[in-house]
Amino acid sequence: MRILVTGGAGFIGSHVVDRYLALGHEVAVVDNLVTGSRANVPAGVKLYTVDIRDAALEGVFTDFRPNVVNHHAAQANVPASVADPVYDASVNVLGGLNLLKQSAQVGVSKFIYASSGGAMYGEPDPACIPLAEDAPVRPLSPYGASKQALEAWLGVYQRTFGLEYSVVRYANVYGPRQGIREEGAVIAVFATRMAAGQPVTIDGTGQQSRDFVYVGDCADASVAALQRGAGAAVNIGTGIETTIQEIFDLLAEIAGYSRPPSYGQARQGDVQRIALNPSLASRELGWSPRMALRQGLAETYSYFQEQVGG
Repeated sequence: MRILVTGGAGFIGSHVVDRYLALGHEVAVVDNLVTGSRANVPAGVKLYTVDIRDAALEGVFTDFRPNVVNHHAAQANVPASVADPVYDASVNVLGGLNLLKQSAQVGVSKFIYASSGGAMYGEPDPACIPLAEDAPVRPLSPYGASKQALEAWLGVYQRTFGLEYSVVRYANVYGPRQGIREEGAVIAVFATRMAAGQPVTIDGTGQQSRDFVYVGDCADASVAALQRGAGAAVNIGTGIETTIQEIFDLLAEIAGYSRPPSYGQARQGDVQRIALNPSLASRELGWSPRMALRQGLAETYSYFQEQVGG
């Protein structure tokens, strides 16, 4: 297949590119390199340095003519979306619509969309954790609202233009290549600072919980969605709550880091507790998480230790 990966020079998208290439697919990348890096794009993969909102995107589609679009490009920072919701919507909604329009025009057979379970559901009823896909959608941030909006547009394009789609709603993704300024990058930040022997600050009390899913498992979901899950929106998570304090303690043990953390202000727009039930992904995609948290943290720390040492 010819697969166009938007955001393919970024953290999650680059792992998806690697996985598709390993399976023998022809892959191209669209990335404006605002947060992505050319170093993440393998040799031989065509990189279109284009913003997904731009009219130049049409030329990408007519040149590469993809069979599948895997859409990972996004404005994915929660505080930034609170500060400038119009910009957030311009990237995540209008940019997404530009992709859908071009996909319909060239006859793309499948559109895979990376959405956000962590931000879209908002603050859940604790009795419902881990959340299933039919949980109330009530985002606390403009980022969560913009991700929800494009999911609605996918339904429109399926019904009106016959564009099949699958939605993968990520929990908090972590792993190698994550930028420390990216959304949900607490593990990358902690690992980088611990590797450098620097102090670590936890936003809030540290008792807020997240569902941490390894980036390689997320790439597996994008592979599964090539053939399965048409019309489905599925949670990609572990179903397990882990507090930020627990992440700090585990990483400190792995890193041999002995300094205690300090505690700062909680971030506006963040939920306090979240975990995603992955049962539907198992049924629709045949997907389930494979990486244990401790092993994933160890591999992630090793990566950032090399980056700091380099």
